[in-house]
Amino acid sequence: MLRLLGTDDYEVGTRIKGITARAILTLALGAVGFLLLGFIIGWFAKSSGSSNPSQVSQSMRKEFWDELKAENIKHYLYNFSRVPHLAGTEENFLLAKQIQTQWKEYGLDQVELTHYDILLSYPNQSHPNYISIVDEKGQEARQTGQTVVHEKACWRPRRTMIFASWDAEEFGLMGSTEWAEENVKLLEHRAVAYINADSSVEGNYTLKIDCSPLLYQLVYSLTKEIPSPDEGFEGKSLYESWHQKYNWTDFKDAPRINKLGSGNDFEVFFQRLGIASGRARYTKSSKEHRYNGYPVYHSIYETSEIVDKFYDPLYKNHLVVAKVRGGLVFDLANEVIIPFNAQDYASELKNYADIVNNMGQKHKSQLDTYNVSFYALYSAIENFTKSATSFHSRLKDLDVKKHIIFAPSSHNKYVGESFPGIYDALFDIESKSDQRSAWDEVKRQISIATFTVQAAGQTLEDVL
Repeated sequence: MLRLLGTDDYEVGTRIKGITARAILTLALGAVGFLLLGFIIGWFAKSSGSSNPSQVSQSMRKEFWDELKAENIKHYLYNFSRVPHLAGTEENFLLAKQIQTQWKEYGLDQVELTHYDILLSYPNQSHPNYISIVDEKGQEARQTGQTVVHEKACWRPRRTMIFASWDAEEFGLMGSTEWAEENVKLLEHRAVAYINADSSVEGNYTLKIDCSPLLYQLVYSLTKEIPSPDEGFEGKSLYESWHQKYNWTDFKDAPRINKLGSGNDFEVFFQRLGIASGRARYTKSSKEHRYNGYPVYHSIYETSEIVDKFYDPLYKNHLVVAKVRGGLVFDLANEVIIPFNAQDYASELKNYADIVNNMGQKHKSQLDTYNVSFYALYSAIENFTKSATSFHSRLKDLDVKKHIIFAPSSHNKYVGESFPGIYDALFDIESKSDQRSAWDEVKRQISIATFTVQAAGQTLEDVL
């Protein structure tokens, strides 16, 4: 089912070696809290492999997407839901062992089963009066999330990826919260993003994204490269169908992206630790169906059969969700520069401030009486916006050529120059209106070259 990328794309050899990934899989795969799959991408470690140019990274992502198959997602969903596996039962343990074995085969460095005591009792023939734990959680919400995770092509990421299955979500998000609290220092300093992967399909109308504003541009960019699965949008991108069906007309001309709320395992990472987070799924039309969730949500009928017959018979929506989530994880883990956009954050801050300001204006007399003003908030947002704009402008002009002696000329990239900093400063000297500043730049470049050559020579001297 899976194959490695060719050595022309990336030198991974015949198998994944030292892939900087770790998986944590909880033992309790049962219906009372199973499988809120999350991906945490962080700067926990850098792979020992050679770095990839951006073009190679995009080529690898396309190869990654091409490996995803709807029929395999269908197979996994059926496999996970065909046999009941309540927490603490032997069936549940066997399924956990099966997933552990599969994840190891797929190249993850480490997959742990977290063992704990299940303080529940189930009725049986000899003890009919035991308390019955009804399958209240259901199956599909978590298992369709897991199935799209299994579809992947192997590659060596730049950053560590942790795949985690959290238990006890409905009882206070205990699994994810306990793990995050145990690893809080590591997460605060090194985590880059958290991608939630629970229910993949809750309807078949359009894509739905909830995420941090830092991820907006990455989401838009990825969906423009993925074909739409929707009828009437053949030959068009997922972005186009999503845009037409769920437009953000009251704010900007783009597909609507929702704010992350609570009641899900991303809460501890996003709300408490401030880690950029996101989730993707296919959903129903909010105009036609205003109820929360879907009719069989958290019932015993959430099985592969309902997906086969009603929600997604061809598994094309599951496949699209797998591509969106996979693309997010791939780029966040593999791009040289983390694909965040602070300008979108600035824009959202202004929007959020307008909302609360409008609320406040309904009590204008009280604002005046108690000397309440939004001026300082708007001023801070304006300063943040300027900083974000400047930051991304500098990123575009980021000079990654660090060699002081040799580098391509800024005027002809095909020609190498010696002492390129001095050369370019002198080359531009006559075109500069501020001659003093221009010659100061020449002096600065000479100083840099002088220090570098002097320091290099000292490394060759006898240290004894």
